[in-house]
Amino acid sequence: MLKVLNHKSFDKSELLIRASERRHAAWGKIVTYSRKVFVPLTNMCRDTCSYCTFVKHPNSKSAQILNPESVLEIVRLGERSGCKEVLLSLGEKPELRYEKAREELKKLGFSTMVGYLKFVCQMILRESTLLPHVNAGTLSEDEISSLKPVAASMGMMLESVSRRLTKRGMPHFACPDKIPVQRIRTMNNMGMLKVPFTTGVLIGIGESWDERIETLKAIEDSHRKYNHIQEVIVQNFVPKPDIKMRNFPGPDQEEMLITIALARLILSPEISIQSPPNLSAYHVNYLDAGLNDWGGISPVTDDYINPEKTWPRIEELRASTKSKGFELQERLTVYPRFQNKKDGFLSPNMFRRVTGLRRKDGLARKQCC
Repeated sequence: MLKVLNHKSFDKSELLIRASERRHAAWGKIVTYSRKVFVPLTNMCRDTCSYCTFVKHPNSKSAQILNPESVLEIVRLGERSGCKEVLLSLGEKPELRYEKAREELKKLGFSTMVGYLKFVCQMILRESTLLPHVNAGTLSEDEISSLKPVAASMGMMLESVSRRLTKRGMPHFACPDKIPVQRIRTMNNMGMLKVPFTTGVLIGIGESWDERIETLKAIEDSHRKYNHIQEVIVQNFVPKPDIKMRNFPGPDQEEMLITIALARLILSPEISIQSPPNLSAYHVNYLDAGLNDWGGISPVTDDYINPEKTWPRIEELRASTKSKGFELQERLTVYPRFQNKKDGFLSPNMFRRVTGLRRKDGLARKQCC
């Protein structure tokens, strides 16, 4: 195993060259993004991660579960703006901890968030042309099976396999869904049940370089077994004034470049490497480290996970991507290699829906600017 104390131990130039060569061999000069609309289905969560500003305590006036009408309003706005993906993001299992969450779900006619999430996905499929991408955190086999027919793809950040980060005083303390074995189990179940899957690592929350590498290796191990991982996000922690970790510095540019390069070299070449362009002023330099995707970008909704960080305009991102010698193309939430009937990653109905939105190479038929 590669042992390092810090990023100074790496030969940065060599890493970036090797990572760029590997990216070019697998992905060429195309860099992709998904035009999406973001639906924060609930901002209540039973976990209390020290770096999170998305989650609101039930006592907060802003704590909520969006009703179907509010969801549809956002979805239709996205559809009118040329979006093809609807990202459904939600806190993990708030009904297991909070009475308010149970009461709100009961008013909607449901006892669990996953049950309500499935209903919402069905509604989106019925009322729009968008493809649901579900980011619901840890899920059981039964929950994944229930959601698969109504979700084009699913995601869950692995974040870190470090159990050290779950100890008292660390960011994942008293967060039952952030225990590494639980998240690895969900990742493996997604593969076993043939779900096109997005995962990722969160950089700068107190993890060591060895722990970052172990997290990337855990992702690769799962993918080698099930061949289900579409993309891996390398996301930098961003400090905010209203979180416990407000005084923690985020990772610097060199750390991000090296981590992206390591992801490209550790992970299978067919896995897309992504990093959010709104979280760094120097994101265009990530293209020097083997990155080939900018992730979901919304022309109409905020990044509710990092609300102070606006997404770049597509034309600006296209220009900056071109400045590095690449061409920006719009993709769907389902990557091309999963867009077939024979492998079982898409239900028949979802396959037909994806087929209507794709062009011959699997990218979005209608390229919005």
